[in-house]
Amino acid sequence: MFLCRLDDLADGRSRGFDPRRTGQDTVLLVRRGARVHGWRDACPHHGGTPLAWRKDAYLNAAGDRIVCAAHGAQFDIETGVCTLGPCLGQRLQPVLIVVRGDHIHLQET
Repeated sequence: MFLCRLDDLADGRSRGFDPRRTGQDTVLLVRRGARVHGWRDACPHHGGTPLAWRKDAYLNAAGDRIVCAAHGAQFDIETGVCTLGPCLGQRLQPVLIVVRGDHIHLQET
């Protein structure tokens, strides 16, 4: 399932997607250079609370961690492991993505 073009996700930035058209972003992507990391937009601490405090705002000010706006938990962008906050050691749920040329796709299971 096509999500966006690689150029639509700037290096060092994050973006949310609603691939199933539910009215709420359920997938988030973070680009770091040529790598794109995909995660389910749900904090493991409290019943899948959405992470962003506003549309596409998933990263801390330094841009080096994913942050849950509701709980302040911080997650490693590459592994999804919580490094600070109430769910320390838990992790975000990865989503399978594929970059084909300049297109990013959600790999359906």
